[in-house]
Amino acid sequence: MTQENTMEYRREIDGLRALAVLPVILFHAGFETFSGGFVGVDIFFVISGYLITTIILTELKQGRFSIINFYERRARRILPALFLVMLICIPFAWLWLLPSDMKDFSQSLVAVSVFASNILFWRESGYFYTAAELKPLLHTWSLAVEEQYYVLFPLFLLLFWKLGRRWILVTLGLLFVASLGTAQWGAFAKPAAAFFLLPTRGWELLIGAFAAFYFSQAIHQDFVKGLSEFGGWLGITLIFYAVFAYSKTTPFPGFYALVPTIGTVLIILFATQRTTVGKFLGNKALVSIGLLSYSAYLWHQPLFAFARQLGVPDSDVTIFLALSFASIFLAYLSWKYVETPFRDKTLVSKKGIFVFATLGSFFFFSLGMFGDFKNGNLRQLTEEQRIFLSYFGNEIPHRKYFVKTGIPEKYRDDCNFAVGIISTSCYTKKNEKSKAVFIWGDSHAQQLYFGLSNELPDGFEVLQVAASSCKANPDAKESKNNHCEHSNWFAYNTIKNLKPEVVIIGQSLEHDIVRMKSLSEKLKSVGVEKIIFTGPSPRWNPSLPAVLARRLPNVPERTFYGVDRGVLELDNKLKIESGEFRDFEYISLIDFFCDSDGCLTHYSADIAASVTSWDYGHLAPIASRHLAKEILVPSIVKN
Repeated sequence: MTQENTMEYRREIDGLRALAVLPVILFHAGFETFSGGFVGVDIFFVISGYLITTIILTELKQGRFSIINFYERRARRILPALFLVMLICIPFAWLWLLPSDMKDFSQSLVAVSVFASNILFWRESGYFYTAAELKPLLHTWSLAVEEQYYVLFPLFLLLFWKLGRRWILVTLGLLFVASLGTAQWGAFAKPAAAFFLLPTRGWELLIGAFAAFYFSQAIHQDFVKGLSEFGGWLGITLIFYAVFAYSKTTPFPGFYALVPTIGTVLIILFATQRTTVGKFLGNKALVSIGLLSYSAYLWHQPLFAFARQLGVPDSDVTIFLALSFASIFLAYLSWKYVETPFRDKTLVSKKGIFVFATLGSFFFFSLGMFGDFKNGNLRQLTEEQRIFLSYFGNEIPHRKYFVKTGIPEKYRDDCNFAVGIISTSCYTKKNEKSKAVFIWGDSHAQQLYFGLSNELPDGFEVLQVAASSCKANPDAKESKNNHCEHSNWFAYNTIKNLKPEVVIIGQSLEHDIVRMKSLSEKLKSVGVEKIIFTGPSPRWNPSLPAVLARRLPNVPERTFYGVDRGVLELDNKLKIESGEFRDFEYISLIDFFCDSDGCLTHYSADIAASVTSWDYGHLAPIASRHLAKEILVPSIVKN
């Protein structure tokens, strides 16, 4: 992600790279201010599309374009720093990862070596899932998208070059529309596939390509100063808006991705060293970071992932800020001593770079595919650890355990709008005379169902309308494309018509006192007698089973090891603030599961069967039942 030698150098492009990589790093570090920092990758896509197309068009015009030379440049640019980071990750993965995570890591080595990691991570999980934060090579998905594009795009231009510019642009325009349309559909219907795969990302690289076609015209009109200033600053504004206003819940990469990508192409088109925005982006500090951006991008994710694997909570701002600076420092070293020398053809010949690429790819592919450690065999686990991990499907976070133990049914997954159309039994009482306890919120509301359904006395029914990762919102509108909007619209309208005696709103970390007060006022206005907000449950890094597996055979009944202290502080703040209001009750799950000695980890000697949480923070059924029996049901029944 530095400027190629075959085209005129533009300082503002390197500055733009800094504007892309810094939000990505800060987003992955967990800083909520940069909630949309992931759009930095989209900025990189546009820049790459512009630069690569400019190079190809220039060489095609001069009659000297060569596929071999093109891939030589790509190999010099991408592989040396990438192989270095992969190599350094291996011993730390061997030392610190649990067997299932080590298996995942070995698979990623294979996928990265053939530039297919985007396909691997699409099949494993979504980009914003907690499990994804623990993968050291997750970020290589974007390199895979670019390299897949670079296999197809030069061949396309070679084949269509003789047909003329118009036919090329018409064809690319049709591909752009198809890709963007698919991305918009996929952002709602198939969000993981839309996020990771080339067909729904290709349009972003094509935006940059269109800018290159514009500048490649034999005669192209320079923009007037006023228009250039306006266009450049509008581009900056659009990027900043996306970085600070978007979040993990933003449907992506459909039409919302147009904001940062259009912002990027506006800067490419209008920002020059003759404009104020060009001078801003071309300042020495931003350009210096931009030169390091590729290596910084490579280093940041392994640093963060290994820290989280070791139990560092996201709330530890000091450590993640230090790791952010460390990624820049390591980037400088790899840029100076790895990236730069490998670009020097006097130091590394064309034959040398292709031999390096072949041997390196073969090494990582073979290590990941056939290495003994791919199943964690190099780690010396005790028999107790093996049994424990086997119970959880040897998968942390352990979806297999989730399925094997029937948690979808215990969580009433058929009432989860994120899964699809919900059952009528979710919101319809069996007995009109019974009292309704209505659960609303996200998966941290769903976790209450099992306990309540088993512990509430006769005369009560538990109903549920919830959607994973969606905060309760009574102002939501009916939507066929946004499951959060539709779920909340449906839940609130059901509450208005049903008028349940009790509404319990459960959220992961979304509660704040202003929102709680507003929600309670609206629910009271439609006839709800009792409103309960449940606070966050203890949050474990990377997950409670992983924390316990590391402590076997001496597993403490209570511990603060691996507990996110930020969640404890949030809960305490909500307890204090909610004490002033009588329209609703706030129930602290932290108070129930934690005391001065730590947070409860399990209930019996059979640790695997009695853990309080089956992942980073969702209650296991046994914990849900204890909470309901001792806290929730007494609060509900006494009214």
